[in-house]
Amino acid sequence: MSEAIETQRFITPEQEQAAKGANTPGAYDMALEDINPLNAHLYSENRWQDVFSRLRDEDPVHFNELETAGRYWSLTRYEDIKAVDADWQRFSSAHGITLGIRIDAEQPPSFVAGSKPAFISQDPPDHDDQRKTVTGVVAPNNLAKLESLIRQRTCKVLDALPENETFDWVERVSVELTTLMLATLFDFPLEDRKKLTRWSDVTFAIPEPGGLVETQAQKREEFVECVEYFTRLWAERRKQPGDDLISMLAHGEATKDMEPYEHLGNIILLIVGGNDTTRNSMSGSVYALNQFPEQYDKLIANPALIPNMVAELIRWQTPLSYMRRTANEDCEIRGKQIKAGDQVLMWYVSGNRDAQVFENADQLDIERKNARQHLSFGFGIHRCMGNRLAELQLRILWEEILPRFEKIEVQAEPSRTFSSFVKGYTYLPVKLRRKTTA
Repeated sequence: MSEAIETQRFITPEQEQAAKGANTPGAYDMALEDINPLNAHLYSENRWQDVFSRLRDEDPVHFNELETAGRYWSLTRYEDIKAVDADWQRFSSAHGITLGIRIDAEQPPSFVAGSKPAFISQDPPDHDDQRKTVTGVVAPNNLAKLESLIRQRTCKVLDALPENETFDWVERVSVELTTLMLATLFDFPLEDRKKLTRWSDVTFAIPEPGGLVETQAQKREEFVECVEYFTRLWAERRKQPGDDLISMLAHGEATKDMEPYEHLGNIILLIVGGNDTTRNSMSGSVYALNQFPEQYDKLIANPALIPNMVAELIRWQTPLSYMRRTANEDCEIRGKQIKAGDQVLMWYVSGNRDAQVFENADQLDIERKNARQHLSFGFGIHRCMGNRLAELQLRILWEEILPRFEKIEVQAEPSRTFSSFVKGYTYLPVKLRRKTTA
């Protein structure tokens, strides 16, 4: 299997910008044309807000060009993002969903010779056929079956947390709950479930000394392990299928004839989709309610607000900052001339803070009337297939938090993911106090 793995020898656009970004001036201190929202330091240091505020006001269709990536446009207004996301005929996903120097340059399929792009990086009809193969796992009837298991696990994790002692919410709660859910969806051995978290983290990690991964070669080797592990599971499910995602891919009409390594793109897509987004929303929910304590008090006084709070938290957090499309033809957006082949970045993190759609958009408002109109799940054919599962997990988490704890108190600023794509947390120190029973 390892013979199929290719070594990548290039600097990604995100690495190029990150190397320049540690001492970048503030968004209002530089020339407009010098602003590049791809800089990973903006997100790890939580200073992206002014960048997008200025671009929305002054240049909502913003042009950049990098030697490593070519031409790309940043869409920062809600309506433009929604329009492009829903128009797959003119704006294709077939050249990848993140910015890169070639097809899937930042995505795991490029590590494997002959692997197929994940269905999120395909257009119809291939996209529709492969997506349909796995959507059953998040169908309403299956979610109803999963709810009691999610609640049982949530209760067990929360009941084991220490009281009046600082601990890492990311590791003890967010990672544990999402990894358990992933293992269930894949019917993955529970004792090895932390491998799923690792592969998810490595997927969009920027290689750097002392970082999550230090070299492209290390990243490649970790995906060798991923391919080999899932190849074993694939062989098992071909013989004894179940109701899990691997079985669905192994026996689906559109996917059953593919080799196991060809599925790496879809496997990683499902791992990241089920891990990074939900886990960072879980961590973001605790952080956000501490940032806006009046909203926390409102929630405690009225737990019936939880469902709307979940939507608002996903809007406020925006766990994936952007998605990329590629223009199929020359076109125009707000008077800017987009050429065929240009890359278009839909900055969900900016659209979700567009004051023309969300009043006081930078504020958390758990009673916001249009919270469910957020962009975090995307629009059109690529709308996140696991959106209802993510909402279910977050809803159950807070339904079980409120009766147990007086409050969960953040003790210091969190450490954030060094990425312009995944907007998340690597460490969130908290302390809690349990409610006393009468």
